[in-house]
Order: sequence, then structure tokens, then C-alpha cells
Amino acid sequence: MDTTTLRNRFRQQFGTSGDLYFSPGRINLIGEHTDYNGGFVFPGAVDKGVAIEIYRNGSRKVCLLALDRDDVPYVEFSLDDKEKPAQHWACYIFGVCKELEKRGVTLGGFNAAITGDVPLGAGMSSSAALESVFAFALNTMFADGRVDKFELAKIGQATEHNYCGVKCGIMDQFASVMGREGCLIRLDCRSLEYEYFPFDPKGYKLVLVNSGVKHSLGNEYNERRESCEKAVALMNEQFGGVETLRDANYQMLDAVKGGLTDDDYRRAKYVLDEKERVLAVCDALNEGKYELVGQKMYETHWGLSRDYTVSCPELDFLVETAQECGVTGSRIMGGGFGGCTINLVRETIADKFISKVKREYARKFGIIPEIYQVVIGDGSRKLQ
Repeated sequence: MDTTTLRNRFRQQFGTSGDLYFSPGRINLIGEHTDYNGGFVFPGAVDKGVAIEIYRNGSRKVCLLALDRDDVPYVEFSLDDKEKPAQHWACYIFGVCKELEKRGVTLGGFNAAITGDVPLGAGMSSSAALESVFAFALNTMFADGRVDKFELAKIGQATEHNYCGVKCGIMDQFASVMGREGCLIRLDCRSLEYEYFPFDPKGYKLVLVNSGVKHSLGNEYNERRESCEKAVALMNEQFGGVETLRDANYQMLDAVKGGLTDDDYRRAKYVLDEKERVLAVCDALNEGKYELVGQKMYETHWGLSRDYTVSCPELDFLVETAQECGVTGSRIMGGGFGGCTINLVRETIADKFISKVKREYARKFGIIPEIYQVVIGDGSRKLQ
């Protein structure tokens, strides 16, 4: 990321220079809506994310300049404030400050400028990148890095829960903080054990296609989580020992089907299906079976579209077009309701696919979709 503009604007606004930090967005190869259900996910950090320049200002005031916002680009709040800021984007930083203080970190005021190249609303977790970069920077500046990286990811998750209204799982923040160049990470969201898998598929590219439909999770996301929790409660009452859908099986779910709405049942079943798919993909990657990986990606998409109902016509069209082009695997990526598809594409057809998907999507929806070829990169870090 070119930080020249960031440095110039920081100096113009605050009259000094600070330190630079960066946290990435993420992709998730497979394992969607499984994290808060105690299942497995398979994310990796990317080379796009959020960068900040930050400097202690010797007060209790936090002064924030968001270079990429046209509405309210400048916000101030005090570390002593009880109420979160009115501007939603500033709540992420406010929440990170409060969560760090809960963990015994004594903060001081600071000035910060923010920019990023991870597309907003594209399903690449720009919000997690924002939380992670501030958690990492403030931990470095005010706590000499004593809060470990996993706890920094939990701080980002707690910020979403307590200050931003989204009951997300741990995956996005975990991938942003813990990413490693050239590796995907299998994270067990129940035990929080994780393992790095080298990911360098010879002859394939990872291509993201942005539908241009901005997604906003909020109530829709929480409603699906509540569906899963209803199924868990009934199964736990009948069988015991069911804390999340990770502990359930199809027989248990069918046994309580009568107590669930059709939506609740189909959403819970999707999660059980996805649990099996993630493990199958791990085995397929170890054996170099990328056609099987792609098959599971398609299965995930249609499960998310038909059962979990978090897709939209634009995303379904992109996946159908990928299938027509012979793309190995394609699916919606992220929480849903818009954003990107992630595509596992053989290099020999990548240019043909990109050309066709741009042309056909523009013809159908009047928008030329943005294309991102993804490089798997490192997690949160200080740049200079």
C-alpha cells in the first residue's frame, strides 16, 4: 500500500509525524457462518487492508481523520466518554479502546489518520481490519505488546458485539491479526486451535469478483445466528451436551425439526453440511485435489443461497457465470447480502473468465464488476 497520501494528510492535520501500522482484510476459502457455531473456517489474510498513522497527543482526547470518508471524515472523542460516538465508523476505534482498557491497558490520547484499499462492503472484512490495526497499534504503543495476538483478535470481536451491533464470530479478526504470507489457516472456532496450511496452488488463481452490492449485516446476521441458537437449545434439551451446532448431527436435528420453523431448520442444516465440507477441503488440499475443493465451494454457495438465504440475485448470477466458464470453484464470500464471490480459477481460463463475467454482469445489471486477484499476505504489523 502506498502511504504517501496518508503521511501528507496526517502532517497537514496534526502538524507532526507518527508511526505507520497495517492490518489486512481476509478471504475465506470455505467455512461460512460456521465460526459462531463452533465449527471450522479456512481464512487467509490478503495484501489489501487498512493503514493508519498514529501519534500520542499527551491528552485524553482521541482525534481521528478518515481519509476515505466523504460524510464525516473527522471525529473526536474522549477516552473518558461513556457513550460511543455518533459516527458509526468511529465506534470501531472507540470499542477497541474500551476493550483494551478492560484488559488493564492504560491508554493515553492519540491522533490518527486512516486509509485503506480493502473494498468497503465487499465481504473482505474491512471492519475487522480497522479493529485489528488499532488494537495492534495501541497495544504496541501503550502496553509494549504484552497483549498477545489472539487476545487482540478477541478485542476486535468484542468491539463488534458491544459497540457495533453485530454478533460475529472470531474468524475475521483472527485472520487479520494472525495471517501468514502464503498460508491459509484452519481455525477450530470451538477450541480455538489453529493450523497453517501452505497455499500455493500451481496452475490456479484466486480471483474475487465484486458484485457492487453493498452488504450491511446487522439484524439479518443476528437473525440467522438466533435460528442456529434455537436449534441448539432444542437439541440440548432433548439430548444434552449440545453447546453449539458443532456438537450436533443430522439425526439430532431431525429429531427436533417439529419445534423449528422451516427457516430455522434449513439454516441449522446448512451449518452441519458446511462443517463436513470444510474437513473435506482440508483433506483435498493435502492431496492436491483442487477439483474437489472447487466442487465443495459450489456446494457452499448454493447452501448459502437456498438454505441460509444470505445471497442475492447478483451473487447467484456471478456464480452461475463462473460455472458456465468452467471455473473450478466459486461461491459468495463473507457474511452475505452482497459483496464478492471468491473463485478458484485455472490460469489457462482466467482471462476468459474475467472478460466474460465483466461483460455479462454489465449487460444484466448495468455495472462493470471490480476484479481483485488475491495474494495471501501477513497479518497485523508495524510498517515504520
